[in-house]
Amino acid sequence: MAFSSLASLSITVCLLLWADSFRHCYSIHQNYSSLFSFGDSLTDTGNLLAIGSLSFPSIGRYPYGMTYFGRPTGRCSDGRLIVDFIAQQFGLPMLPPYLAHGGNFRQGLNFAVAGATALDAEFFHEIGIGHILWTNHSLNAQLLWFEELKPLLCNTTKECDDYFGKALFLVGEIGGNDYNYAFFFGKRLEEVQSYVPKVIGVVVAATERLINNGARHLVVPGNLPVGCSPMYLTLFSSPNKNDYNTKNGCLKKLNQFAKYHNSLLQGELKKLQKKYPMTRIIYADYYGAAIPFTYSPNHFGFTHGALATCCGGGGPYNFNPSARCGHNGSRVCTNPSSYANWDGIHLTEAAYHAMATSLLHGSNTIPPLLQTSEN
Repeated sequence: MAFSSLASLSITVCLLLWADSFRHCYSIHQNYSSLFSFGDSLTDTGNLLAIGSLSFPSIGRYPYGMTYFGRPTGRCSDGRLIVDFIAQQFGLPMLPPYLAHGGNFRQGLNFAVAGATALDAEFFHEIGIGHILWTNHSLNAQLLWFEELKPLLCNTTKECDDYFGKALFLVGEIGGNDYNYAFFFGKRLEEVQSYVPKVIGVVVAATERLINNGARHLVVPGNLPVGCSPMYLTLFSSPNKNDYNTKNGCLKKLNQFAKYHNSLLQGELKKLQKKYPMTRIIYADYYGAAIPFTYSPNHFGFTHGALATCCGGGGPYNFNPSARCGHNGSRVCTNPSSYANWDGIHLTEAAYHAMATSLLHGSNTIPPLLQTSEN
């Protein structure tokens, strides 16, 4: 199912002021003129490749991009990402990466970098794992890029309020790599869990910083069900059957960890919404949008299930750390749309499409990103 371009959509938006017992409702004319995104590999449309920090950027080689673009674009998938489907929903062009330079960026730009973290690199050096970071372009660095660009988009406060008031900001997903780096380096679950409030604090502070720069419509995603990731399932396999959810085969403790992150994030966003009642701060439930794949994969057309990768080097989940997608020893499936997972940690275009549909037209954005009738 293709997304239709919506040039204009008048909707009634009800912002729930969570700390109070009433709803604050007002009518807006939803016609976003631009889209700006921040985050990591779930959103990057080419910045990591442009940086050139990796000596073997497999995302710059086939089969990445095979489904939609017919070539690698720097996206960590076989095709489009959630941010691409959101752009198409609102009749906007797919976002160019900030580091591509040149071109028309008045309709939006992508600052996300694959491998990026919410916390700055100094934190990871302090805990002894700074040397494994793919990039130093954390969320703070991405915000600096945005603020450097801002004078090219508007000058006066009124001009910026008018321009950014019609823009949609996607703040993430970000934070997943803060945990990935720590887990893969052998940090215990309890220690990594202690980082979560720090990560949430940075994400919320970044959201507020964008608000203070004029943003009025912001989507802040939560974490995916990482316990269902083929990479985690491979690297943290357990002989104890009790470690797995018997209904979907995912690792229970890792999914509980993701839920903890998401719960804290929602709580802090509620506080921020109360502080800025005339700003739409929308929580995007990536966990809720993706977890149904693992329970009913056939319903989404994922006839090969949700826990095996389309592109990989073998093993129970077709994920092999020494033969990752795009490297020697890996093979790609013939029909990526029959898989939910692309390369072990990133999803296929088909899965991102299903998630985007759920976020845009379902119940996995709070308050709803699209709403066509009054409550």
